[in-house]
Amino acid sequence: MQSIVVYCGSSPGVKPIYKEVAVELGQKLAARRIRLIYGGGGFGLMGNVADTVLLNGGEVTGVIPNFLAQLEVAHQTLTEIHFVETMHERKYKMVHLAKGVIALPGGYGTFDELFEILAWRQLKLYDGPIAIINVDGYYDLMLQQLDRCVADGFLKPENRALLIVTNTVDECLMAIENFWESV
Repeated sequence: MQSIVVYCGSSPGVKPIYKEVAVELGQKLAARRIRLIYGGGGFGLMGNVADTVLLNGGEVTGVIPNFLAQLEVAHQTLTEIHFVETMHERKYKMVHLAKGVIALPGGYGTFDELFEILAWRQLKLYDGPIAIINVDGYYDLMLQQLDRCVADGFLKPENRALLIVTNTVDECLMAIENFWESV
């Protein structure tokens, strides 16, 4: 794996475990020389992952729409930054620079990115692995909803299985590596 997209909150959340896992992910990406591709922000979990990768000698590519960069939310010390016009361009560019997607906890933006890439995978517009790290059960209710979608006939079981669910950083990175080894 050369690079991975990470979706996560531009806020830190209220539980210290969220930052701890973001920092751990950043450390392990840098140690494995996996370039972080992310939304380019300098705050919250996004900033924690990016800062940690950089502090540990890793490389970070941010992709940020001009309107967000103008609001002074762009991270200032990235290895590389791409400016785009729209959120859709951002999402497209991010996943085309990487060999997989990991989602940590986040809000609307994280859910939007996660569900859009799952839809792309279902439609065969994207072929990489998509994983979540279910920090402290953060995604439990979403997973229950996805199971309900299957039970009620709105989601095929094979499409439900496109989402790799893990509980730790190590599990997640191993699952993504195993995905590419099995292809």
